[in-house]
This record gives sequence, C-alpha cells and structure tokens, in this order.
Amino acid sequence: MTRSPNSQISFADLEFLGQGVRLEPMLQAISDFIDQHGHLVEKVRRDLERGLKNPETGRNGLTAQQVLRSLTLMRVKNCNYRELRERIADGYTLRRFTRFYSKAVPKHDAFNRAFNRLTPETLEAINEIVVKSAVALGLENGKKLRVDTTVVETDVHYPTDSTLLWDTVRVVTRLVGDLDDLLPHGVPGFTNRSRSARRRMQEIQRMTSKERHEQLVPKYPELIRTTERVIGNAREVLKKTERVRSIDLMTEIAIKTLRNRIDHYCGLGTRVIGQARRRVLDGEQVPNEEKIFSIFETHTDLIKRGKILKPVEFGHKVYIAESARGLITQYRVLTGNPSDDDHVESSLKRHQETFGDAPSVYSADRGFFSQDNIQRCKGAGVEIVCIPQRGGKKTPAQEAFEKSPTFKSGQRFRAGIEGRISVLFRGRGMKRCLAEGRERFELLVGAAVLANNLMVIARLLIEKQKRRRRRAA
Repeated sequence: MTRSPNSQISFADLEFLGQGVRLEPMLQAISDFIDQHGHLVEKVRRDLERGLKNPETGRNGLTAQQVLRSLTLMRVKNCNYRELRERIADGYTLRRFTRFYSKAVPKHDAFNRAFNRLTPETLEAINEIVVKSAVALGLENGKKLRVDTTVVETDVHYPTDSTLLWDTVRVVTRLVGDLDDLLPHGVPGFTNRSRSARRRMQEIQRMTSKERHEQLVPKYPELIRTTERVIGNAREVLKKTERVRSIDLMTEIAIKTLRNRIDHYCGLGTRVIGQARRRVLDGEQVPNEEKIFSIFETHTDLIKRGKILKPVEFGHKVYIAESARGLITQYRVLTGNPSDDDHVESSLKRHQETFGDAPSVYSADRGFFSQDNIQRCKGAGVEIVCIPQRGGKKTPAQEAFEKSPTFKSGQRFRAGIEGRISVLFRGRGMKRCLAEGRERFELLVGAAVLANNLMVIARLLIEKQKRRRRRAA
C-alpha cells in the first residue's frame, strides 16, 4: 500500500521542522509549485494504487508526494537509485524536499518499484498540466516555437548477427542451468555448447576485411548450427519437464518463470537465426522493420540521421518542441525512423490546444521542410516560418528570405533547442536508457522532460520575485 498522504505528524517531525532547515532557491520554488498543484500528486497516487484491491491495508509504502518529489530529484541531480537513497538519507534539505523528514528512507529498490508503477501516460498528463500552469502564471505566452528530433539510446551493444547468435546461446544455456538447479532430478539431455559458440563468434569478429570477404560465409553456418542445436535442446527440455512439479510453492513459481523465459528467448533466437541466414548466407537485404537488434531490448530501432560521427544509432527517435522560455511543451517517443516533416501539422495543432493560438515564429531545421508544411504553417496563422529549404534550386524569393535578418534571427532561436537537448542528455539522464522495456524507456523521457520543465518554471518564478522586489524597493 501507499502511506496515507495526511498521516499524523510525529514529534520527531516537529523537531525536524523546528531546526529551520532551508531549501536552496530552485528546490524551494519546485516544492512550492508542487504544493500549489495538488492534482499532480493525485495523478501519481492513482498509479500507485492501480491494481490494489485495498490500498488502505498492508505494509506502508511511499506516499504519492514522496514518489513525485523523489522522481523529480533523481532526474534533477541525474543520479541512480542508490545515489538517490544516499543523498536523501544524508541530507536534511533533501529529506525536507522529498517529505521524508525524520522517517526512515527506504532502500533503493523501493524507489525503483514505486517509479515503475507510474505510466508514460501519467507523466505526459503531468507535463501537460505543468505547461498549462506556467501559461496561467504568465510565465510563457507561446509566441515562439522551435522543434527538433533526437535519438535516445537503448542499453544494447552494437548488434551483429554473430553477437546476436552468441547472446542467444549464452542466455538460453544459463537459463537452462538455472532450471537444472531448481528441478528435483535436474535437466535431462542438454549439452552446453557455450565454448564452441563463443569461439565461432570470436573468429568472425576478429576477421580482417580481406578474411571477411573470403571466409565469412563458410564460418557462419557453424555458428548457426550450434545455435539451432542449443535452441532445439532447450525446447526438448521444456517438453520433458512440462509435468515436473515441486513441493515448494515458491520453487514452483520460479520454475514456471524460468520455463517462460526459456521459451521467450528460444523464439527470439529463431528470429535471429532466420535473420542471419537471409543476410549472410542468402545475401538478402532484410528491411529494418523485420530485423531484431537485441534479444534483450527488442523494441530498439535502427536510426540513420546522416550524422558523420554517428551514422547509425540504436534506440528511439524522440520529438521535442520547446517554447522561447525553455519549456518543453511537447514530446513524443517515435516508432521507427519517420521523417521529421511528418510532425509539423501535429505540433501546430497541439500548440493551439495549449496556448489557444498558433505561434508567431515557427523554427526548425531543414529536415522539417516541405512546401506543404510551409503552407500549413501560414494557413494556421504563423507569421514567420523559419525552416530552410531542403534540396532543389531555391527561388529568388526563397533565397532572399533565407538571407534576411528575420530568417537569421529565427535560425539563431532554433539553435537554442540543441542546447536544451544537451541539457536533457548530460543533466537529466536522457542520453541512454538503462532500464528494460519500451514503457520504462518512455518513463525516462517523460521524467527528464518533467524535471526540465519544473527547473525552468522555478527559475522563471525566482526571476519574477526578484523583479517584484526591485519594483517595491
């Protein structure tokens, strides 16, 4: 269960509050903003109680306040779960910010479980409320909008057919070994072929360019055959142990889980074998949509953006729209590698829903250019459409416009979103998702955007208070 949000305050907490502990200005502004918008916490509470028959009974857990504030702190400080727990436990100010006060701070895995109960839809709704609240406070008017896409990596190694086949062999072998330890009479008839598969993989990986041209095709069938044997043996083990039962209930559950995982990775291994046969042995060009780039993060996409230093990236493309004051008003985790110019129309509609009108300046790079998008922007009421032409010969009017001070000013404004993406990567932990699964990938992006928006709002509120003080003086 989650702890009651209105539990009676203890004498220890009263003593803690009497110490006069003050938060740093940014955290204080974020804390005040969360206190003034209780519906943010309410959305978190609904996710924490989702699926529980009776949330009011059972062991006490983290409150919705503690979860929301701890998640924000984790992304603001860009730390992992263990560091988060240590920082909160060791610091009076962070105890106050996260509402733990004098209470015991749970272990790092409690934060992990609580954060994982949140859904991407909830974080998207919270971000939308935060942006609309900033508009209501007069912190942003939405007159300017800049958009871009970037790639957030998944936690995978560079995929090759040989390494994917090796991954399949070692994982299936390890899981069968775990199953052998749990079954009363062990696993019958499974041969460990890890050493053979590893050697074949290393031989392929260490080939020179000349050797690859001459020996690659003869070497791959050996690795493929070894992988097929491992998967075939594993499936036989599943059939032979289908009716094996354990006396201990927990062991029974563990056996069932292992059997499901073995079956899962055998299915993925079959796909990897088919992919390797088609690409290496048959010389077929396999479409990216049919490829598998990791047996652990199967949702990973291959993305080519024409970058010289990184011609190929593995992860997901993320669309971001930012206002003039630094608020990320829109974000979306995309599937595959869609063209950037697909997002202009939807971004205009979303901006109009949030701010009630189209932006005066719409700025993007040449990837968003198309004549239809230019017309859509002008039709929606955008005064300055600052998107450089991509391809083709420019008309005299277009060339003159791109040389004008207005266009150059819009492009300088557009360049600011590159800095925002850098902040999300370096300061909010969005460069690489270490969590497993598409849903947790989207949670990371949503949490990073939330932390960014709360930091921006805190900065704007502090600046607003300073201006008021100067006027009063």
